[in-house]
Amino acid sequence: MAGASGVIGRQLLPELATRGYQTLGLTRSSKNARMIEQLGAMAAVCDIYDPPALGAIFDNYAPEIVIDLLTDLPDEADRVREYAEANNRMRTVGTDNLLGAATKGGARRIIAESVAWQLQGNGALAVAHLEEAVLSAGGIVLRYGQLWGAHTYHATRPATGPTLRIDTAGRRTIQLIDATSGIYELVDEPLTA
Repeated sequence: MAGASGVIGRQLLPELATRGYQTLGLTRSSKNARMIEQLGAMAAVCDIYDPPALGAIFDNYAPEIVIDLLTDLPDEADRVREYAEANNRMRTVGTDNLLGAATKGGARRIIAESVAWQLQGNGALAVAHLEEAVLSAGGIVLRYGQLWGAHTYHATRPATGPTLRIDTAGRRTIQLIDATSGIYELVDEPLTA
């Protein structure tokens, strides 16, 4: 799982451990590696932009399933625009590097995080790139609604747009691990008036 220390990864790792999956979580920092281990997975520190190091990890672990939860976002919601190009790069170059290592390593399944709302400009191009690359590899694209709840940008459910309560994200993701290749939306039920 790349991006294992993110908000979705922190929900998904315990779900995988409970179901007996042996999971390796990739992260850029040793601090996050400790957290990943506390959530029931092995951890490897690796920069997604270092293809040889990434390839070595895949050679050593030969994962069957690769989950791409890669983002490059700030902790503060008001700084998201500052990170837009870094996050776009993660969705393009980062995803391409991960898919290359996964393909070379013989992974049978690729699952990637996307968004359930329409982005504009370069953000839309980056999302399209990610989705097309994953689908071309026979993978699964999970379009998550705006996450809300503990450790997200929204303490309570936003009134507009597709949403997903964070404490259900791991369980909803695990339900689609063996789905057929395609795009799936993970969103809350619509608000009623």
